[in-house]
Amino acid sequence: MKDKVTTIIRKYDSDRSQLVSILQDIQTEFNYLPRTALDKVSKKMNIPESQVYAMATFFRAFSLKERGKHIVNVCLGTACHVRGGELILDTLERQLSVKAGGTTKDLKFTLETVNCMGCCATGPVVKIGDEYFGHMTNDKVESMLNKYRE
Repeated sequence: MKDKVTTIIRKYDSDRSQLVSILQDIQTEFNYLPRTALDKVSKKMNIPESQVYAMATFFRAFSLKERGKHIVNVCLGTACHVRGGELILDTLERQLSVKAGGTTKDLKFTLETVNCMGCCATGPVVKIGDEYFGHMTNDKVESMLNKYRE
């Protein structure tokens, strides 16, 4: 892990103004921001730990806890909500045996909610990784998840 973090820091020439980009690359590499990686960034770049953690916790896109291989986002914006977004979330929670904000024990899925994906015409919408599933129904949930189960 340490070598990967060092490589990422070097990619940005240890430029303190690139801290967000460095954290983004670390999260891409590990799927979250491990404590050891943040400590390494602090030491290597001579940035106080409090500043590194402040940045890591400021942006909602960053996660300090381990996340699943596949991030499942359920839209709960107004359009998706009125079309059954909450029911889709309930079904996903049952299928994955995890509540929103949680990660499955096998680390395959993390279930999250978002306020809007900008796909209002196709709601309710679920996004897994970079793939969007519009007009989602409870009957479609299992087959959608099966595409990502290995």
